[in-house]
Amino acid sequence: MTAGRHLVLASASPARLRLLRAAGIGAEVVVSGVDESEVRSPGAGEAVATLARMKAEAVAGRCGPGALVLGCDSLLDLDGEVLGKPVDTDEALRWWRARRGRRGTLLSGHHLIDTTSGRATGAVSSTVVHFGHPSEEEIAAYVGSGEPLGVAGGFTLEGRGAPLVDRIEGDPGTVIGLSLPLLRSLLVELGHHIFELWTS
Repeated sequence: MTAGRHLVLASASPARLRLLRAAGIGAEVVVSGVDESEVRSPGAGEAVATLARMKAEAVAGRCGPGALVLGCDSLLDLDGEVLGKPVDTDEALRWWRARRGRRGTLLSGHHLIDTTSGRATGAVSSTVVHFGHPSEEEIAAYVGSGEPLGVAGGFTLEGRGAPLVDRIEGDPGTVIGLSLPLLRSLLVELGHHIFELWTS
């Protein structure tokens, strides 16, 4: 990898940044400013792939050579219903009441651009989430914490929502919003290695 090569995360998600840093990867955050409401896709997979690409491209245009720009986006598919971030507490409450005892698929789109070569690649990771049977009191307390309002599907796996999820099938990073195994594969596809992004 070229000296001075660094990862730029085209996302405002603190959870994605924490995930990268916990894996020893330093990343600069540059928020894309992409309006997610502009994307209308028939399925969650296509939508997250498109949004991840749009975010990466918007940020790559502001970066000079040497940057590896990663765009990500996540949505929850619950029996064909695509759920992004709840617009308010009422919607978050409805979602949680409806998903008790059910399973959904969390999809995270990834798009990586090498600003030196101009090459780009992308893929979507998916993880099945089995939701528990929280009581009305538990749901009200969780939604009242405010945590569900800023995350895809209205829940987190690494925060207060974790006890409300019985189990998952797949990569937990996908649910958090960034699959590290998929990032490694995308880097290899562009001729790089993940260990070259380690900060120490």
